[in-house]
Amino acid sequence: MARYTGAKCKLCRREGMKLFLKGERCYGSSCAIERRPYGPGQHGRRRGRKPSDYKLQLREKQKVRAIYGVLERQFRLYFAEANRRMGATGENLFNLLEKRLDNVIYRLGFAPSRASARQLIRHKHVLVGDVVCDVPSRQVKVGQIVRIRTKSQNIPQVVGAIKDANKRDRLPFVQADDKKMEGHLVSEPQLSDLPIPIQENLIVELYSK
Repeated sequence: MARYTGAKCKLCRREGMKLFLKGERCYGSSCAIERRPYGPGQHGRRRGRKPSDYKLQLREKQKVRAIYGVLERQFRLYFAEANRRMGATGENLFNLLEKRLDNVIYRLGFAPSRASARQLIRHKHVLVGDVVCDVPSRQVKVGQIVRIRTKSQNIPQVVGAIKDANKRDRLPFVQADDKKMEGHLVSEPQLSDLPIPIQENLIVELYSK
């Protein structure tokens, strides 16, 4: 499947905030947005005009896509499913995104970033229940145990992520056991629990046109 392969720091600079796409680097002084707090490219320093409503909606959607690492077609499918379900579309959308297996591994602190979590899953280092799963987009159910395979628990990437997990707070809807390298969702993810401010109404307005 296609995947964005450009510089991840440019995505943060474009949105003007840390999206925490590169793990450990995002917490140190080497973070690009700390050194160059303006947009990428030759026009990055230029002060633009007041953004239109469409631009605000588009940038919010692009920001969320960058955070979760999904492409446009996949994101549209998530929105269509969220819109089909009962309840607020914006809440449903983030519930689906947060329950992706790669995101759950990241939230549990077993990978430094979602991209790293996807790699672990693709290389079959992750169990859902007692079954190996190599599909990063799999939806994890509340209470379902997710763990790192026993033979994979010495991978430096995993060990380092758990060691540095105290640098970012685990969200209230996940519970992890660092010694066993396993965890689960204790409740349905809520938009209000997310650490990065997101205006889901702008995304709903964009796709509702």
